[in-house]
Amino acid sequence: MKNLKDKVAVITGGNSGIGYAAAKKLKETGANVIITGRRKEAVEKAAAELDVTGLIADQSKLADIENLVSKVKEQVGKVDILLVNAGITKFSTIEQIAESQFDEMMNVNFKGAYFTLSRFIPLLNDGASVIMLSSTSATISPQSASVYAASKAAINAVVKIAALELASRKIRVNAVSPGPIATEIMNKIGLDEALENQLLQSVPMRRMGKAEEVAGMIYYLASEEASFMTGANFLVDGGQSI
Repeated sequence: MKNLKDKVAVITGGNSGIGYAAAKKLKETGANVIITGRRKEAVEKAAAELDVTGLIADQSKLADIENLVSKVKEQVGKVDILLVNAGITKFSTIEQIAESQFDEMMNVNFKGAYFTLSRFIPLLNDGASVIMLSSTSATISPQSASVYAASKAAINAVVKIAALELASRKIRVNAVSPGPIATEIMNKIGLDEALENQLLQSVPMRRMGKAEEVAGMIYYLASEEASFMTGANFLVDGGQSI
């Protein structure tokens, strides 16, 4: 089914995990997909595998975001689907967290996401769909993840206000909040058997989610099937947030 045929989709952090799975799904359903990422080799490899366009951009830097917008405008003109997905996770108690760790997470997860949306708005076609990747961490208050959770809670607030500001152009803005998903980021945060068992105990369905399952929700929100949905947060978490 090619119901996204001729639609232009931009996916930040599209070289791995949920971003990669979403790029694959949107490409399969007809979209012209552009992925971005910080790591040149990883972006080029993913773009070749997916047969999509890859652009290098560090979403924590406003100059990179504005350069990305210029390149996208030059290459494709307008955008129909924007998935703001780039993000990082690190853990620390509130008492022990370093300022550098706070700044790094907020710069990528909130500032970067905020200004990606901000600077892409002029490129969005009327009727476009914006999807911001949030997290169940904004809902379940996980210990040692205060900054990460706060950055995603901030995203949820922006989604609602953006939905109101852009409604006159029929642009829909929604959040998708995954629970524990089996992706590369889990290895980066040191997932071992003990941590995995702890995570699974918090999920009523007693398993990790798959990136493809989150991509399915992203595809749905990108499509006309979700044409009356905006300002909402969709949990893909196996019941973790209940």
